Amino acid sequence: MKTILIVDDNQELRDALTEYLGRSEFKVLTACDGEEMWEHLHRTEPHLIILDIMLPGDDGLTLCSQIRKRSNVPIIMLTAVTDEVDRIAGLEIGADDYITKTFSPRELLARIKALLRRTQVPQDDPVAPHQLRFSGWTCDLLKRRLLSPDGEVVQLSGADFNLISLMLDKPNQLLSRDDIARCIWGRDADPFERGIDVQISRLRKHLHDDERTLILTVRNKGYMLASDVVS
Repeated sequence: MKTILIVDDNQELRDALTEYLGRSEFKVLTACDGEEMWEHLHRTEPHLIILDIMLPGDDGLTLCSQIRKRSNVPIIMLTAVTDEVDRIAGLEIGADDYITKTFSPRELLARIKALLRRTQVPQDDPVAPHQLRFSGWTCDLLKRRLLSPDGEVVQLSGADFNLISLMLDKPNQLLSRDDIARCIWGRDADPFERGIDVQISRLRKHLHDDERTLILTVRNKGYMLASDVVS
């Protein structure tokens, strides 16, 4: 049974989601603020966190940033309908997905299941390569981690890892915005979806690609990893 932690100060919303997700065979933990959230995290490691941005005390963006310093647990941010700035900020600091407060429980459930599938650690396959090397970097597919040329482990969110995995699977090939959105979120990109650019920017920072020579932008078409990949 997968465990989901819901962090929201709305009691009715917490109760409704606890009942709905419980019927889908999830174990649900709830917290009304950051303090209660940390109490849960000190005792257990949930499989996914649903985190509201507007919280008393530390807001959701602050909490997301703090979580990312210690864990790559999948995080879905809850945002207000018009708060695009908050949605982008959430992705920039490591949230894996976001959903507006007008969501239906069915839509949220679909997002949860898709995100859990995409962040699941693959089973050990003796035939498949476990480590991929490119431009001095190493990506460990089983441990879901990225190693710098100096051997330093780079902390990746689930969306970060899915994006680099996609690019390593198709090096020197153009990836459309829809290709990327389906990989990291399980859906096509909105025509005005800035989140794709945010994820690319995050990955460039991880790879120290300040000159944008490793991940190329193909204007009006998408992005490309400009590197050979060896196993």
